[in-house]
Formats: sequence, C-alpha cells, structure tokens
Amino acid sequence: MSRLGPERDLQEAAAVERRRQQERQRQSRIFNARLRTIGVDKDALDTQVKERKIQEAAERARNEEFANEMKQNDKIMCMLEERQKNDIRNINKAINEFQKNFQKPETRREFDLSDPQALKKDRPARLSDDDPRCTISGLQKFMGEDLNYDQRIKFQKEQLREWSLQQQKDLKNALADQKFADDLHDKYRIELDQKTMELQQKEEENKRAVCAATKDFNRAQAAEVAERKKLEKHQKMKDDMDEISGLLQGDLLSENPEQAVSSFGRHRVITDRWKGMNQDQLMAIRYSQKEQVLEKMRLNEEERRRDAEWDRQRLQAARAQLILERHLERQNREYRRALDNVNAELSREQKSKNIYLKEEEFSNFPTDQYYAQFNTTSR
Repeated sequence: MSRLGPERDLQEAAAVERRRQQERQRQSRIFNARLRTIGVDKDALDTQVKERKIQEAAERARNEEFANEMKQNDKIMCMLEERQKNDIRNINKAINEFQKNFQKPETRREFDLSDPQALKKDRPARLSDDDPRCTISGLQKFMGEDLNYDQRIKFQKEQLREWSLQQQKDLKNALADQKFADDLHDKYRIELDQKTMELQQKEEENKRAVCAATKDFNRAQAAEVAERKKLEKHQKMKDDMDEISGLLQGDLLSENPEQAVSSFGRHRVITDRWKGMNQDQLMAIRYSQKEQVLEKMRLNEEERRRDAEWDRQRLQAARAQLILERHLERQNREYRRALDNVNAELSREQKSKNIYLKEEEFSNFPTDQYYAQFNTTSR
C-alpha cells in the first residue's frame, strides 16, 4: 500500500482498471475472426438478407397466383372447346338421322329411272285420260289440256302461298329461338364470370389479410427481440459497473487498514503484522458472491421462461396460419365443385336445346313434300 494517501491509491487503481478494460476491448476486436474477416456490420447484412427473403417469398406467391389464373383460364377454354365439339357432333348426328328418316332413295324424283323393281311394277302404257303415268314423251296428254286446269292452277298457287308463309313463319320462329338461346347462354356466361371474379376477389382479400397478419407478427417479433437485446445490454453494463465498483471499493484492492493499526495511532500502519482481511469481511464477500449466484440463476430462469413463451407464441401463430390455409383450400374445393356442377348442368341444357331446335327445324321444312307434290300435279 502506498503511503501518499488513499485518494492517490484509488486514482492509480482506477487508471490501471481503465487500461485493462481498454486492452480487453482491443483484444476482443482483434481476435474476433468474423469482424476481422468481413469488416462490415453483420446485423445490417442479416437485416438485408431477411428483407430479400421476404421479397422472394412475395414474388413466389405472385407467380403462383399468376400460374393458378392461367390454369383456370385453360380449364375454361378446354370446357368451351369440348362444348363446341359436342354441339357439332350432335348436329351431324341429327342431319344423318333426318336423311335416314326423311330423305330415303325411294322418295326421290328420279328414283323410277334406277328402280330395280321397275319391270315388276310396270303396267300398261295407258289406263285412262287421267292416268298420272301419261308423260310428255307418250304424246297422250299435253300440258294444259286437262279439264281441271283452272282448279289445279288455283290450288297450286294457294299451296305455294301457304308453303311460303309456313317457311317464313318457321324461319322467324327458328331465329327467335336461336336468339333466346344465345341470350340465355350469354346470361349464364356473365353470371359465371361474375362468380369467378367474386371468388378471386375473396381469395385476394384472404391473402392480403394473411400477409398483413404475418407482417404484424414479424414486426412484433422484431420489436420484442430488440427490446430483449436492449435489456440484456443494459443489464450487462449494470453488472459490469457493479463488478468494477465492487472491485475498486472492496477489501481486496483497498486493503482495509483496520488489520494493521498501530498502537501509536490509527494513522500509522505496521506492515509486517498485516495478515489480510478479517472474518467479517470474508463473510460479507461470500454473501455477496452467493447473492450474485442467485441473481444469475434468477436471470437464467427468466430468460428460459421468455424463450418458452416465445416458442409457444410462434407455435400458436404457425398453427393459426395452417388452419387458415386449410380453410381457404376447403372453400376453393367447394367452389370448384359447385362450378363444375353448374357448368355440367348448363352444358346438358344447351345440348338438349340445340338438338330440339335442329330437329324442329328439319322436321318442319317441307322441301321434299313440295317436290313430290309438284311432280305429281305436273304429270
């Protein structure tokens, strides 16, 4: 112990401790391999990496959304193409059925020229003046010399007029039915597009809500981590200051003069009789160490509890996210199932309507009847 006074000793001890602290800080900077090699702010780099991952996740989600929209459009296009193919197939089938039922070879005007049973069906050249087989080439009956010429011409004109009116009426009805079917089809398509747009809007709103919830949760996590680091740093600084103050003011460095008090006065010290600290001082140091150990154990327990609470909150957030995703998937599956049922029902109604219109149109068209009647009256 120096004899210049306790204040000078305290100043020297503080200077020595300050130089030791600076040396420890310098060694921590020099022997830190990461900071010496990188030479940059690692926290800033970690923040940039985290932001980059968030941007990549957002870009990936947007690409997946575009891919889902393309798949949905392709599905709708395939359904429309399949519907058109079915309509063409039904029209061709109706045409073949009509030709098979109403345009048989024996109903043609020139069938008698190639009839294999013509000789068996043949009769005498003339039975009477009104024989319908008396053609021009037979020179037995000429055009306009029959007795019912006026009535026949009048009947033919009336018949032509009725046929023309009937054709106009059928054409007008067919156009009206076609327009009604087209309007109904356009209406169903508009309703289907509206439902699709509503579903997409709901899906986008759900995605935005999920993103907002995730963003708020991440912001809360970041704030909690920053607050915890701040508290840890403050506690560490406080512990360091307490330790330095305890070392500077403790009996180890200050050397309590009570143990070397001279009989000539308390201001004098007998150096060869000083044996160190007394038992009370040692008990006080042990008690302080025990309190520090308990405080350290308490801090470790609080940190463990905070980590457990953090893990529990993270698991709850992940579970809520999973439940929301499953709910959205279930809603999408139900809507797609309902959309498929509506499209199938619309397709069946459209097919039935087209078949009915085609059959009605071909069944009411009197072309063959007109040619047969005209040929009969002409002969």
